Amino acid sequence: MSTEIAITGTLKRVAVALFAATLLATVPVSSAPAATAKAGKPVASTKSEATPEKIQQLMALLADPKVRDWLEQESKAEAASEQAATEESVSQALDGRLAAMREHIVALGAAVPDLANQFERGHDLVTNDLGERGRTKALLLLVVFVGLGTGVEWLFRKATQRARAHLDALPSETVKERLHIVALRFAFAVGLVVAFALGSIGPFLALDWPPLLREGLFGLLVAFLVVRIANVVGRFLLAPYHERFRIIPMDTAAARFWRRRLVWFVGWFAFGWVIVGFGVPLGYTLEARQLVAYALGLVLVAIALNAVWRRPAAIHADGEVPSPVAHRFGRGTANTALSVGIVLLWVFWVIHAMASFWLVLVVMALPLAISIARRAVDNLLCPPGSPQAAEGPPSVLAVCIERGIRALLIIGAIAVLAWGWGIDLAHFHDQETWIGRLADGVLSAVVILLVADVLWHAIKAAIDRKLAETAELGQPNTDEARRRARLRTLLPIFRNVLFVVVVVFAAMTALAALGVQIGPLIAGLGVLGVAIGFGAQSLVRDVIAGMFYLLDDAFRVGEYIQSGNYKGTVESFSFRSVRLRHQRGAIYTVPFSLLGAVQNQSRDWVIDKLMVGITYDSDIDRARKLIKQIGLDLAKDPEFAPLILEPLKMQGVDAFGDFAVQIRMKMMTLPGENFVIRRQALAMIKKAFDENGIKFAFPTVQVAGEGEPSTAAVAQRGLELTHPAAAAAE
Repeated sequence: MSTEIAITGTLKRVAVALFAATLLATVPVSSAPAATAKAGKPVASTKSEATPEKIQQLMALLADPKVRDWLEQESKAEAASEQAATEESVSQALDGRLAAMREHIVALGAAVPDLANQFERGHDLVTNDLGERGRTKALLLLVVFVGLGTGVEWLFRKATQRARAHLDALPSETVKERLHIVALRFAFAVGLVVAFALGSIGPFLALDWPPLLREGLFGLLVAFLVVRIANVVGRFLLAPYHERFRIIPMDTAAARFWRRRLVWFVGWFAFGWVIVGFGVPLGYTLEARQLVAYALGLVLVAIALNAVWRRPAAIHADGEVPSPVAHRFGRGTANTALSVGIVLLWVFWVIHAMASFWLVLVVMALPLAISIARRAVDNLLCPPGSPQAAEGPPSVLAVCIERGIRALLIIGAIAVLAWGWGIDLAHFHDQETWIGRLADGVLSAVVILLVADVLWHAIKAAIDRKLAETAELGQPNTDEARRRARLRTLLPIFRNVLFVVVVVFAAMTALAALGVQIGPLIAGLGVLGVAIGFGAQSLVRDVIAGMFYLLDDAFRVGEYIQSGNYKGTVESFSFRSVRLRHQRGAIYTVPFSLLGAVQNQSRDWVIDKLMVGITYDSDIDRARKLIKQIGLDLAKDPEFAPLILEPLKMQGVDAFGDFAVQIRMKMMTLPGENFVIRRQALAMIKKAFDENGIKFAFPTVQVAGEGEPSTAAVAQRGLELTHPAAAAAE
């Protein structure tokens, strides 16, 4: 198929070329001189159309099998040459990259013998510029300016001592109060950094210094400022001495451990950066500076490995620390993977494989950053033990912040990768090549999917919190209980529908961003939907029947229903079926189309009828009074009073049996509560009748004539036959 398309395209190009040649051949040669002979007039172009004979000659030429074979061979040769050119370009790029890495390593090896000479020349340059005691003076100046910064920071602490004491006493029960505390602590942290910068770098910049001394001292002061920023950030996020203010959740020992490692790592990185940068004015070559940087980087690797392998064990929710053996071997795989990744970062950096360096860095850092951000948001907005944590599902604000930070981290990781790989993301939008359009479409699709992810989780959190609020129905048979039951029934289905809508819209928008024409796709999906509708009529019937059941409010979650042979408590819904829990534990998953007429036994009220048999010599009026009193006592009982709508009362004599007078009683209760009240009522009736001499009737047989086995056998058989009837009457 592709060959035919290529041949067709080639034929079209050849036809256009031949047609153009035919047009040019029809232009008279003498027309140009004639046009130029007229002074002051524009040159007139002479055009003539191709004659039908020439067109027929062209078509006959194209219809020749030899010509078609030649065109096919040319098309294949062109495709092969393009593929070979692509493979060659990729191979050349890879070879060029490997050659650059080899040249870099060779240059580093060649610079090693000359390091001592470069260090000596740098030493002489510093001595000539600053004098013999210039280093001592520079060190004293550094101590003075750092001391000034520390003093100004101390004054700031003294000035804000009362405000910090007030901050320690602020409550942190609600989200608003905790965010207020975070804002105040952030302002105080910024104030500390600004105070140190004004006290150290400010006076230094106000004075004139020799160029070499100015560059060296300024770099070291900036490094000290970076260390102070790392310390302040560590105290702000980890709060190693105030657990109440801790943003990232962990125990105090772990907070102190990670703050120290953060300061060590950032401090060594900052001073190493200054040292390597100071090699430029000292005349160090690029390779010499790189060797110094790689040597200093080994210390960063050691700090990172120390943090990985000596990190404190996480404390469980019950306060217990895992055993050292479980701690060591339970996290061994993760520690090994992190250690390998850290070493690979240093190796890729040394061999100048920066594309692999940034890829490994993003793969390692992104999951950790997402996990830390999620834990920090959860701890800040609903810390353990707070009222918000006891409410159940997270709030919409917490979900939006957590998912928003996650989306920003992913976008930031993509930007870092693009920067590390030398890719200009903004340039893709203006490119007309297929690579540019594809890259721009992929970036737009990623952003669309991330926005859809935030939107869906926000909707889901709102619905889940509403479902958690309706978990307790409250007082039965009230408007509020019915409203909550209705919400528990409809919200899960509404959540599923919204999920489908968000997924479909996000997918369509992402495909449109990738350049896919979604109009024909939607039309094709419509045709496919019609075909599926014809092929899955039972599924469509179930879905439509379920919609009408829900619109009619035939049953709700938590109600007891019966339909044919199926009965039980409604547990949940899906698009096509309902789940019923039988009182004996079995679960029925019944498609909506099979339900038919539904008997709902959990709406409004239920009338329970009772029947007992008393002997013919019992006082019926006395029995009526006793039953009425029992009904009043049950209605006054705090346990049963809210469940009884009409108290128990005797309706009268229902029938005269063979051995009993059947009396009938009834009461009206809330649905599902009649069984408990019935048992209590029967127990009270038994006790009251026994105390007042009212006897319950039961079948008896009197046998006349002793010693006659046949008569006794007939009597025993009659007794067995009467027992089932008595049981049915009761």
